[in-house]
Amino acid sequence: MRLNTLKPAPGARRPRLRVGRGASAGQGKTCGRGVKGQRARKGGYHKVGFEGGQMPLQRRMPKVGFRSALKATRAEVRLDELAQVDAAVIDLQALKAAGIVPSTTERAKVILSGKLDKAVTLKGVAATKGALAAITAAGGRVES
Repeated sequence: MRLNTLKPAPGARRPRLRVGRGASAGQGKTCGRGVKGQRARKGGYHKVGFEGGQMPLQRRMPKVGFRSALKATRAEVRLDELAQVDAAVIDLQALKAAGIVPSTTERAKVILSGKLDKAVTLKGVAATKGALAAITAAGGRVES
């Protein structure tokens, strides 16, 4: 097989339809546009989803869900992620530098997920009750 011998399969390419060339050509008179009306006119159409003045489907359906604007500025940190930070005091800047939280984060909170084996010092980062107990049990502490 050569690239210059490739051809479309038989019947894959249909000939262009020449409208408005008489009744014998199959698309004479109204050229397949029906009789009168906006769709029959040249350039006369309407926007996507328009239903002739009836309330469109996408507006009849109920709104679903909620997207919080605060989500981009908040982050959760697992206990096992704290062990990856090589700073003496773990604050928001240290978490950002380690790539644990996104750079857009304004507040972070440590949650009880995973294990913590080394003693860490948290500063300016919130922690849940369970995470607080796990940090103190590992010999660490939380400063406000």
